[in-house]
Amino acid sequence: MSAWLPRLAVTLGEPAGIGPEIVAALAASPLAADLIAIGDRDVLARAAAARGIALAIDADDGQWRTERAPNTLRSIHVPARVPATPGRLDVRNAPYVVDTLARAADGCLEGEFDGVVTAPVHKGVINDAGVPFTGHTEFFAERARCDVAMLLVAPGLRVALATTHLPLAEVPAAVTPAALVRILRIVYNDLRRRFGIDAPRIAVLGLNPHAGEGGHLGREEIDVISPALAALRREGMELDGPLSADTAFVPEKRALYDAYLAMYHDQGLPVLKALGFGDSVNVTLGLPFVRTSVDHGTALDLAGTGRADAASVIAAAQLAIELVARGA
Repeated sequence: MSAWLPRLAVTLGEPAGIGPEIVAALAASPLAADLIAIGDRDVLARAAAARGIALAIDADDGQWRTERAPNTLRSIHVPARVPATPGRLDVRNAPYVVDTLARAADGCLEGEFDGVVTAPVHKGVINDAGVPFTGHTEFFAERARCDVAMLLVAPGLRVALATTHLPLAEVPAAVTPAALVRILRIVYNDLRRRFGIDAPRIAVLGLNPHAGEGGHLGREEIDVISPALAALRREGMELDGPLSADTAFVPEKRALYDAYLAMYHDQGLPVLKALGFGDSVNVTLGLPFVRTSVDHGTALDLAGTGRADAASVIAAAQLAIELVARGA
């Protein structure tokens, strides 16, 4: 008998954005996974039609499959609260978006799915609706009741974040020795467990320009980052840093490391997206299930046009398949 395909839940994201359209394009690909769309079936069908995809959508029966034909997927229908118009946000659909994430997370925790791939959501409209929402990463961490780390993966580069969606003014207080130890343990363990790297080499960036320049541009490298790295080196981790971020990503240095840890969102991700935008994937480390996502937002200006690039969601699904296959 052929091997079972991995069952991947695929959330449709913001219904007014490009999420439904790129999920339809994902289903049109020959990807070797059983794709279960979680969201409004009618929204998905309209998005597929706008892209010219004759998509067959069947209700999910919960059974594993050995094959999937292109242009097919299964669906768990979560109805939108109000009809969605491409390009026009509606706060009334914000709870629907959160419902799709909860359904996917709970299904993964219960063994119904092998992993989840998420299309982009619009954090602003969710918060405008009165639903506190920082991001997918934080939502899944809370749902699974575990500590997590955000990792972005592009061809030849992996960047994890010590802090995620925080105002820049709040970053220094959030970078503590305990937080760095926790994040680096998650990154190190999942590089081994999920990515199959036996002895990961991780470059850790400094917080300040020139990594503090010996304390003249800030003491966080001396008082916070270096003690955390010293403690983890005693555990056997191979860590280099704190490094000056302005030179840490030059090609000869990228060749030395399996991953980087940046201190804040816009310290590491602009480099990664400049090198691999459209082909990079967001991975949540530390979860008891695989979660990957696109590297872009809802692109409201492209919604409904049929022109949205599906490369990132296809890359996210492909990476999810590889991570599930390792069975860790």
